[in-house]
Amino acid sequence: MPDFPWGGKHYVCGAVAAFTNIIITFPIQKVLFRQQLHGVLATEAVRQLQHEGLRNLYRGLMPPLLQKTTTVAIMFGLYEDFSRLLLRYACGSGSPELLTRSAAAFLAGTAEAALTPFERVQTLLQDHRHNARFQNTPHAFRTLLRDYGVKECYRGLVPVLLRNGPSNVLFFGLRGPIKQQLPEAQTKTGHLLNDFVCGGLLGAALGILFYPLNVVKSRAQAQVGGEFVSCSWVLSTVWRERGGSLVSLFRGATLNFHRSLLSWGIINATYELLLKVI
Repeated sequence: MPDFPWGGKHYVCGAVAAFTNIIITFPIQKVLFRQQLHGVLATEAVRQLQHEGLRNLYRGLMPPLLQKTTTVAIMFGLYEDFSRLLLRYACGSGSPELLTRSAAAFLAGTAEAALTPFERVQTLLQDHRHNARFQNTPHAFRTLLRDYGVKECYRGLVPVLLRNGPSNVLFFGLRGPIKQQLPEAQTKTGHLLNDFVCGGLLGAALGILFYPLNVVKSRAQAQVGGEFVSCSWVLSTVWRERGGSLVSLFRGATLNFHRSLLSWGIINATYELLLKVI
């Protein structure tokens, strides 16, 4: 196996883990997106995708593939880099390790937000109302940049920032303690299963906790052009349109729970397995 300098293996393992996850779970994500955007039941979202045909099932795959492989690589890689850097300075300052690692996780999550344009284009390509306007990923980027400028690519940045930093802090802070509560593994398969369960439970719980922010992000990013409005305005609009019902605001959360359980289980287990292999 290649020798990766300066902790580079964390970036590589994160990227490969995310790539594996996206290929497996993309159709589920597409159903979930329709629920977040339109507030429809899962059966209606599936019916829409069936009507559009198999040809369009993986339409919009490239942005999440590029975005997720890069963000997960950044998430794990920068967390290790920031942790190493901050711990070096914290030794002399007496700062608690928990606080230092939380700061590293927050910084890594904030850095991920630089790739918001990929989430932006993914939203446009998954929204059937834009099927005729945007042909593919490069065409969507060209159109946004030509007609609206760079700022339009970052529509929905605020909910991404509000989600990424805190969720990273909770993920890295709770990953170890949760794994310690699981039955001690005696085999490689047992370790793989524990990593899957640990990552899956954390991902599913965080997916529910930050679900309203994802609804706001999807709604904001489905718009092309026009005024940039606040998160609170988007949330209040969705709330009114769905009859002021908390249940309707969380429509799609059940599928999101199961998708996150599977996704983060795959990511965490694959990441830890690759770390051992490399």
